[in-house]
Amino acid sequence: MPPRSPLPTRHGLSAAWVVTPHRDPAGPAPWSSMGEWLRHHVDARVDADRLLDAGRFVYADARPVAEGDPYRPHTFVWFHRDLREEPAVPGALAVVHRDERVVVVDKPAFLATVPRGSHVVQSLVVRLREELELPELTPMHRLDRVTSGLVLCATERRWRAAYQSMFAAGEVRKTYRALAPWLSELETPTTVRDHIRSVPRTGRAEVVPDAPVNAETLVEVEERRGDLAVYRLSPRTGRTHQLRLHLLGLGAPIVDDPLYPDDLGVSIDDFSRPLQLLASELQYADPVDGTHRRLVSPRRMPLRAAGSAATGA
Repeated sequence: MPPRSPLPTRHGLSAAWVVTPHRDPAGPAPWSSMGEWLRHHVDARVDADRLLDAGRFVYADARPVAEGDPYRPHTFVWFHRDLREEPAVPGALAVVHRDERVVVVDKPAFLATVPRGSHVVQSLVVRLREELELPELTPMHRLDRVTSGLVLCATERRWRAAYQSMFAAGEVRKTYRALAPWLSELETPTTVRDHIRSVPRTGRAEVVPDAPVNAETLVEVEERRGDLAVYRLSPRTGRTHQLRLHLLGLGAPIVDDPLYPDDLGVSIDDFSRPLQLLASELQYADPVDGTHRRLVSPRRMPLRAAGSAATGA
C-alpha cells in the first residue's frame, strides 16, 4: 500500500498513484529519468507530457516530479487524471434513510453508482460525498447506470466491513419492479435459474446453456397494464444484467432496455428513455444493532425521464 497521499481529494476522489519497481533492474536502468518512466508507465488516458509540464505529478512530500529527475526504484508518484466535461445527469438523489452508519439513497436512471470510465463527477458516490459532506461515504453494492432505485452506502470507513459482510452473506433482501410485455402463457410465480457470464469488451452479458447455475431470480406478475405488466423480481444472486437477461429469456424484455435484445447504440449522454427497472425495496437486519429495516423507493412505474410532466403511477 502507498503512503498517505500528498494531494487533497478532488470531487470527493483520492488521487491516483503509481510506483516504480521495487529493485533496480539488472544492468543499466531502462529509463533515464522519472519523466521517461512515467510516459512509459501511465495508461493511455493520461497525457504524461502535459502533466509533467504543469507539475501535476508529485512525490510523497508533494514536490513536483520534474522531467529530468533521475529514475529511482520504489518511488511513489501521485496525480489527478483529467476529467471530461460531463453533462449533468438529471434527477435528484433522494435520501430514504440516514443514520450514523449508513445512508440509503434513491438514485435516478443514468447515474453511475461509482466513478468509472466516462462517468466520474456524475456518479452517485461523488455527488453524495459532496452533497452530504461525507468524504468517506462508499456504496456497499451497485446498480447498473441505467437502473433506478435504492443504494445503501456506509458513511465512514469503519462501518464498511459490517455492511459488506451482510451483502456478501446474502442477508439483504432486494426487490425490483420492471415494466415489460404481458405474457398470457407465463405462469407465475416462476424461478429462473441459469448461468450468466459477462462478454468481454461489449458491456453485455449472456446466458451460457448447460453450464452450472450461478444466477437465480424469482419472477412474479404484480399488475397487468394492457399489453404490459409490472413484474416483481426477487434476485437470489447478483450477476451482471441478471434481471434483464432473465426477463428477456422468458420472452419479456424490459421496456427501453438499450442493450437487450439488441444493442441500440444509445449515447451515454442520452437521458431521454430510462430503463423500466427499479430497485424498489431493501430489507435487512442491521449488522450493528440488529434493527430490522424495510426501505422503499418513492418511485413508481412507469419511470419517467427527469423533467417530464408525469411522475409515474
